[in-house]
Amino acid sequence: MKRIFLSKLFLVSSVTILSVYGIIYACAGGDDWDFFGYNSNFTPETFADKSYSPLFLSGDVFYGIGFDTQHNSRFNGNLKSDWGTYLKGKIDTTTVNYFLIGDERPRYYSDEKNKIRNKEEITDLHVYYKNKKENSTSLKWGKKIPLKDAKVKSFVEFLYLAQKIETVSIGEDYWSYDPVVAKTFNDAKMIQSIENVYNTLSDPFLKNRYWFLTMKARFYSNEKQKAIEFFNKTESSVPKNVLYYRALSYVAGINYKQKKYAVSNYLYAQVFDNCPELRVVTAYSFRPKNEADWTKALSMAKNNKEKAALWAVHGFYKDEKQAIEKIYELDPKSEHLNYLATRLVNKQEQAINNSFQQNAGENQPMKKQTVAENKTENQPKIDKTAFDLVAKISAAGNTERPYLWDLSLGYLQTLKGDYTNADKSFDKAVKTLPKTELAGMQLRLLRFVNNLSKIDKLTDKNEKTILADLNWLYNELPKTYKGQEFRYQNASSWSRSYLSTLYREKGNPVMSEIFGESRYSYWNDGNSFYDNEKVLLEMKSFLAKPNKTELENIGAGIYSLKLKDINNFQAVQAAFKNKIPEAIEFMKQTDSVQYYKFLGNPFNGSIKDCHDCDHAAYQKKKYTFMDFLTTIKDMQDKLEKKEDVYTNSLLLGNAFYNISHFGNGRTFYEISIVGYGSSPYSFRDSMKKMITDCSVSKMYYQKALQAATTKEQKAKCIYLISKCERNEYYNNKYNNVRNWWSIEDDKINFIAWNGFKTLQKEYSDTKYYQDVIAECGYFNTYVNQ
Repeated sequence: MKRIFLSKLFLVSSVTILSVYGIIYACAGGDDWDFFGYNSNFTPETFADKSYSPLFLSGDVFYGIGFDTQHNSRFNGNLKSDWGTYLKGKIDTTTVNYFLIGDERPRYYSDEKNKIRNKEEITDLHVYYKNKKENSTSLKWGKKIPLKDAKVKSFVEFLYLAQKIETVSIGEDYWSYDPVVAKTFNDAKMIQSIENVYNTLSDPFLKNRYWFLTMKARFYSNEKQKAIEFFNKTESSVPKNVLYYRALSYVAGINYKQKKYAVSNYLYAQVFDNCPELRVVTAYSFRPKNEADWTKALSMAKNNKEKAALWAVHGFYKDEKQAIEKIYELDPKSEHLNYLATRLVNKQEQAINNSFQQNAGENQPMKKQTVAENKTENQPKIDKTAFDLVAKISAAGNTERPYLWDLSLGYLQTLKGDYTNADKSFDKAVKTLPKTELAGMQLRLLRFVNNLSKIDKLTDKNEKTILADLNWLYNELPKTYKGQEFRYQNASSWSRSYLSTLYREKGNPVMSEIFGESRYSYWNDGNSFYDNEKVLLEMKSFLAKPNKTELENIGAGIYSLKLKDINNFQAVQAAFKNKIPEAIEFMKQTDSVQYYKFLGNPFNGSIKDCHDCDHAAYQKKKYTFMDFLTTIKDMQDKLEKKEDVYTNSLLLGNAFYNISHFGNGRTFYEISIVGYGSSPYSFRDSMKKMITDCSVSKMYYQKALQAATTKEQKAKCIYLISKCERNEYYNNKYNNVRNWWSIEDDKINFIAWNGFKTLQKEYSDTKYYQDVIAECGYFNTYVNQ
């Protein structure tokens, strides 16, 4: 999603709720929808405060959360803590939390639903205080808390008034494309009574609470200007705490509604600067309509701190580089620089091609790159002015977190191919790097990327420089790292592609495949590497080799395929080629795969191809894959001896038909090397040809026909042969289609294959013929057209 400054700043066409509780109406996704840290080596959480995390670079509205749904719960922690401290010794923490928040329910319940019961009880206690008469609620809670205590009474009375305002301030936590009409609180007497309580209070805690409640009530009223007037009249006496900045965000929202955009944005920037809890809200609400609004807001800043805050939000939407430059000039110690720096580095990463492939042109397969070609493509993509800015700040060393700039510079130097200076930058970063797990892992990862990038040709010597880190990256981290932030997945996949490319250049297809990602296909069409028998045998030899080098052991450990998988593939290939003894020997070496069971009876021959029907049908015997192959072998042996030729030939025809794409035994060939899919066009060409070839089954059906002695037997054979003819026709029709839209125009719907003609002409008096008419709609249509 590309954020556009000025008039097209936001995705929202109409927002009627102006406060921090406003619901964000925006769609997720966009041009860089896939940027969620998985194509990045630079973890922002290492460098910036958690309050900035929604503002990290993302293709979504906000990083990690998509859209903001904490409008009702954002300050629950503050409420619990503040009131818990005030009531300490009077009411236990659980009770305080109950009255403030309500029953603890799963997150999918809204706060409004959570509070139904405690709201009723708060009202009952208010009535008790007002009438001085006991009721069921006062009797219940009087046994647990000192209701007559002044602080307890103040707590309950405040909540009674606060919940009145909540009827309009709390909404549902959801997002929508449609704007929501803002609710208003129009009880002027109630609002004035709240303000009157504020004016009479001396207790600083309660006075602060009633001050904010007055602001909130006036904000949600139909006389919002009075909120600004009240704020201006009282702000000098109010502590600059979270409540103050929440109120200031109300003032900013009202100014926006009044089309005073410069004032609004100036105020939102102050809240952004001073209230971390509201950073995501104020960043979203910051909306200069044009350049003049922005310039005017900037002119309102009273000092460098306020100017830096304005640039900090401006940089989120428009240009991190410019914002960093401006803020650095104003205040090198500004913490806003941290999150902006991560965005700047992450943006440099976005342009990098980690695939080691290059677009070769329209309708052309991707062209494989060498390591040198990949670097030649990537290195010029690093923005020179961004690089120079990071280098300048790193050299000065006067920011709040110098290691951020040193690591940023080192990483950019790696991407530019300046590996020696990158090492120096990383060494410098160590001097100020915090002793946290995340910081240590980030440094190690960037050093690894630099060390691997130095290697243009693998040697015994340079392999040793990466072995420990490869083991850490591939084996240790996935097992031991329990956090969510650290971005190591990209380095893992990139390093595998890098090593695969080096081995390819070295003429080692096995190790290139081991580290490569050819087996990961979007279309699940298997792994074409194994279509070459020579390299297949080389891979088997490698996997069986006992004396692998350390790097070879790492590769074999992460490779998803094992010897049993390759043997399984060879067993499937041999079976489709009708080389059953070979298939049996390979199947014996597949470990547990040989004991997998067919979902349907693979020796049954049905009139219609319905594998779900066959799977649901009663099966006297469940065949394992090995049972299947050995049974075929037994039948073939009997054929050799001319024993029961019709039955054995028919069953063999069924067996080979059922393991094809058209039969009930697809699980026999659905393995990672072959591929998966309900359509043969989900498979690569070589496998598509294999699984749709019915020539072996047709051959056995023809043998059965020759041996048939009754018309019923012959009718069955002829129909089953016609199914093979039908499949062959459609295979030929669709295999080389270039324009799929032309298929419907050939006017061919039902083909009179020889088997259909013969079946109709010579066997219409058989029971099997009638069964076919009843079950096969295709044949029925052919007969009746």
